[in-house]
Amino acid sequence: MEATIGKVFDSVSTFFSGVASGSSDEFPLCDTDIISGCEKELAEAQKGQDEGFKKECIMRLSWALVHSKMPADIQRGIAMLEGSVVSDTSPVTLREKLYLLAIGYYRSGDFSRSRDYIERCLEVEPEWRQAQTLKTAIEDRIVKADGVIGVGIAVTAVGIVAGIAAALVRRG
Repeated sequence: MEATIGKVFDSVSTFFSGVASGSSDEFPLCDTDIISGCEKELAEAQKGQDEGFKKECIMRLSWALVHSKMPADIQRGIAMLEGSVVSDTSPVTLREKLYLLAIGYYRSGDFSRSRDYIERCLEVEPEWRQAQTLKTAIEDRIVKADGVIGVGIAVTAVGIVAGIAAALVRRG
């Protein structure tokens, strides 16, 4: 269990320090063992009285869930974070939750909502390099999606024109 929790800490600290940076689309992934370890840790923390430790466990589990390979886990992480972001007064915790929400929505393919959260995150911490990197990745994905839509519209228009032209040639 401690080895699993150690993996989470190593992965989180490496990611947030910016040491392991590949392309902007490469974000750390969590496997089910890490998520299970975080869930067990949270279950144990909920038996105790230390609210600070409970909050830390919830953050670790949220981080693991939005970095999961499984879409259902990502949605669960998003739900946990959205439920807790409204009551946060600490700028550091708020920025991390907003960032994790942006990651979750990015990984879910909801780039518009991801952009909204990363912009809110950058309002809290404008110079945060990880958030700036994510914003660039989001904008790149939105541009690609818009390009694909544009190509689809153009192909459809060409098809309609070709169909009309073929119908006119047959008539005349």
